[in-house]
Amino acid sequence: MSEPRRVLVTGASGFIGRHALAPLLERGFDVCAVARRAPAGAPRAVAWLEADLLDDAQRAAVVARAGATHLLHLAWYAEHGRFWQAPENVAWTAASVRLAQEFTAAGGRRAVMAGTCAEYAWGGAGALSEAASAVEPATLYGVCKDATRRVASQVVPQLAWGRVFFLYGPAEAPGRLVASVARALVAGERAKTGDGTQVRDFLHVEDVAAAFAALLDSDATGAVNIGSGEARPLREVIEAIGAAAGRPELLDIGALAPRPGDPPQLVADVTRLRDEVRFAPAIGLREGIERTVAWWRDQPRVLYSP
Repeated sequence: MSEPRRVLVTGASGFIGRHALAPLLERGFDVCAVARRAPAGAPRAVAWLEADLLDDAQRAAVVARAGATHLLHLAWYAEHGRFWQAPENVAWTAASVRLAQEFTAAGGRRAVMAGTCAEYAWGGAGALSEAASAVEPATLYGVCKDATRRVASQVVPQLAWGRVFFLYGPAEAPGRLVASVARALVAGERAKTGDGTQVRDFLHVEDVAAAFAALLDSDATGAVNIGSGEARPLREVIEAIGAAAGRPELLDIGALAPRPGDPPQLVADVTRLRDEVRFAPAIGLREGIERTVAWWRDQPRVLYSP
């Protein structure tokens, strides 16, 4: 009989976390989820703990109560438009390192933590590789994520670090690209965007969450890119939203000036994710966009009004 595997999932009510619970259960994990407040509609098989992980006493109590063999750490400060340089990043670095220490001291043996493509040096050509691309973060967010990785890798016996690229899907923060365009179009409003020449790597949030579950269930350690590996001009993504909403005439592509320092290309080399973790996305871009637009169409008007 195999040894029970119990995973403590932080940020379990967040954009990625809420979608990670089902694939973890499917992989045979006993799931204990922590959030400031348990969400409605979560799988019944999940045990919920409510805590503020920035509070040392609450965090330590949760780790002790969970008794987890595995850790999936997704919690972080993520307010759109502010998180890049927010001082909260420093607090989350400290809390995450302490969490790693407490998890290991309690007998935990394998952890996966969420990183970001913002850890890489931006501006080069070609796909970003865990082994070959420079790690030179240009934002406080990227610096703090990288610092957390470096310290946690010295603390946890087996640590994998999932570097997330560009995710999207239902219930995404409304100011982000896919959500902002989708909510405008379903409201019958014009959607102003940049020229769409930048190339990005988009992956539906359900696939991102499933990739994290697969990474936790693998033997891979170190940094692993979590993306599609597909280079998509933003214009292609924007036009796909227009088609899914049936309102392409409302797109104002090129109406917004380029953002200073916006890199021309950010695409993941997914060789490790594919070959070592043996993960492949299940949701193509067109299907994912259609699902996202449908979600926004079903929301009360107040959720997508400017």
